[in-house]
Amino acid sequence: MTSLQAPAPRVAAAPARTAPTRRRLLPRSAAWLFAGPTAVLFILFFAYPLGASLYQSFTARRDGATVWVGLDQYRRMLDDPAFLHSLVNTGMILAVQVPVMIGLALVLAVLLNQSWLRFRAGWRAVFFLPAVTTLVAYAVVFQVLLRTDGGLANQLLHALGAGPVDWLNSPTWARISLIGSVTWRWTGYNAVILLAGLHAIGRDQYEAAALDGAGTLRTYTSVILPQLRPVVLFCVITSTIGTLQLFDENYVLTRGGPGDATLTPVVYLYKVGFQQLDFGYAAAIAWVVVLVIAAVSLLQFRFYGRDRRR
Repeated sequence: MTSLQAPAPRVAAAPARTAPTRRRLLPRSAAWLFAGPTAVLFILFFAYPLGASLYQSFTARRDGATVWVGLDQYRRMLDDPAFLHSLVNTGMILAVQVPVMIGLALVLAVLLNQSWLRFRAGWRAVFFLPAVTTLVAYAVVFQVLLRTDGGLANQLLHALGAGPVDWLNSPTWARISLIGSVTWRWTGYNAVILLAGLHAIGRDQYEAAALDGAGTLRTYTSVILPQLRPVVLFCVITSTIGTLQLFDENYVLTRGGPGDATLTPVVYLYKVGFQQLDFGYAAAIAWVVVLVIAAVSLLQFRFYGRDRRR
């Protein structure tokens, strides 16, 4: 008689450790595939030149070799009257040009926002058109308009019985000409941005102010402008950065003259780097301009935040 043996219990096999599926890997691979070319271009044309210029600002060419000089290039600026004069010129232009331009842009935006104005879309395009013209082209046009002999500006003055003005060869008039040309180009651009901010304010704000007995001027100063402050701040900061980087207009119009009256740090940087071939000092000037822009922008943000907390 044979004995029956109970079958051995089956042991459940441990699940095999599977490799990540292609479906899980595909999103990561696709992300790197699409971001890779952009990252390479960023490193080659932004990160590396930025780091190289920073390193170069601490070096100088001596006896045909590049040597490390530390902060000597930055100390050199403190004793460079041309560079200090360029900062003063830029401050003077900035103090006049940006407030005038933003004020005109505000007035223009309010006018373009009126319901009674016909062909508003066409007017917006007309005022925005200077912003899309090339910098050199419009600067050359202003150079022709402001010529002392035969320029359209002096021809109009002659028709009105006034004498000719030496627009580009007088220090004062050269600054005024530069401010006028920059204001002409960027006023419409800022007006369109401010107009977009006005469109974001509902009509009920105007109606509520009218019910409270506020006039047009009081409505805009007490109701509309406080709500438009972030847009105004954006325009002020971008305009300030553009003015601190001013190059094309004053280089084409006056070459920084007469007598360095319109010399700006970027024009001086160009002369030092590409005419005198002193690239270490030019790199140091570039980084000082960056620091000045950052400091001014930070002050504007702080000032705006302080007013807002009040």
